Amino acid sequence: MASIISTKNMEECVEERLLIGLHSGSLLHHKDLLDMLEDVNVRGMRQRTLLHVGVRLGKADWVEELLARGADTDLKDDSQLNAVSSAAEMVRRFPEELDRSLILKLVTLVHRRDQAMMQRLESSSRRSDDHITPVARNNQDIESLKSSVDALRQEMKSLMCQLISSLEELKAQVCGRDTLLRCLEEAVTSTVEDVTSIRFELGGEGAISPAQLDPVAARQECVDAMLRRTTLVFGNGVDIMRRVYERMYDVDDRTACIIKYLCLDDWVKVMVDCDLWNIGRMKKKVVQLDGTQRDGSDFCSFCDFESDSVYLSAWGSETWICAYLARALSQLSLKLVFGNEGRPYSKGDVEREREWMRAVEEAEERRKRRLEERRRRKGVHGWIIDALNMKTELARVCHLAAAVPWIIIDNGSTKGRDYLQKYHPLLLSLYSNHMMPTLLAKVRR
Repeated sequence: MASIISTKNMEECVEERLLIGLHSGSLLHHKDLLDMLEDVNVRGMRQRTLLHVGVRLGKADWVEELLARGADTDLKDDSQLNAVSSAAEMVRRFPEELDRSLILKLVTLVHRRDQAMMQRLESSSRRSDDHITPVARNNQDIESLKSSVDALRQEMKSLMCQLISSLEELKAQVCGRDTLLRCLEEAVTSTVEDVTSIRFELGGEGAISPAQLDPVAARQECVDAMLRRTTLVFGNGVDIMRRVYERMYDVDDRTACIIKYLCLDDWVKVMVDCDLWNIGRMKKKVVQLDGTQRDGSDFCSFCDFESDSVYLSAWGSETWICAYLARALSQLSLKLVFGNEGRPYSKGDVEREREWMRAVEEAEERRKRRLEERRRRKGVHGWIIDALNMKTELARVCHLAAAVPWIIIDNGSTKGRDYLQKYHPLLLSLYSNHMMPTLLAKVRR
């Protein structure tokens, strides 16, 4: 029994190390691990095989190696996608990436070969050919298989050569573009700083207002602006909402940047019910980002992208009210600042999209490895789990980004950031180093 457990644990360890290698490592450094893997079609999280993961990440060299080792292109994950349909989806999402097209060609070629081989074997087994002995028939089948494999290898080599050449050209173009963009960004930043300095020195309409120089006045102005955008539909909770906005401003820079940005938008609306624990009286039905329709009485807060409105139940603990509000306002700020259906990056920003996909994968791996810990600390993990349970990638990414202010509000700045840094470092880094600066750059104070 002990040996069985040991073998199972070793297999899981090999699988986890290979998944890590797929995300960030070199194929060359992980071939020994592939040799140790007993089943190349072993399934992991969400019923995905290594081939599924390699296809989604766009790792052409990994895909080629896994196919050569017999990876099954017909196996489906829990979204009912096999390697071919998943590769086709990635090509639609990233049409400018040449390796995506190469991967689709590879898996399609292998899939067609496997289907043809299966049909040939089935046809062969149905035939009753008296003058051909079973041994001779098996030899014919083996020769046919060898011929198909040799043809596949030649096609793969040709495709890989094309890919390497195309990637070198693409790298040269990207490097040149990035250099120009950095120079342009530095020039614009320098110009803005110079103009601001001149206006401040000269005074007049361009001068910085006292509120900008006085942090207390700036905070008060921001809170007052949010209160003007808040409608108390049921009950009287002006003092509660003031304290909630002040808490969002004070608890951490990652939550303060949300209302600093939203308080400047006159179209933003916050609808509040102070007498009920849910928003059902204000919004009977809600449609989530993944298309799921739910009853409003199931929600304490909700961000309605169509009307730029947030619905909030301000009933209960102020900490929870603030956390629910921070989550909903965060989603609204993402929709307004990036204009990409609520995603935390601009449309066409392929590099940032990849990073957020890796953050989702990191969170899913964390959930898989720490199931028992999640049960013991449900309050900390709740919104991460909710985000991962969404049915579409759009919804998963948007809800995962909005989980950051929730966790910080609910646990306090230090404890919340420590938890995120320990268990979801990529998520915290993306929020702190990309989303926050983008929001604050839009603030005109």
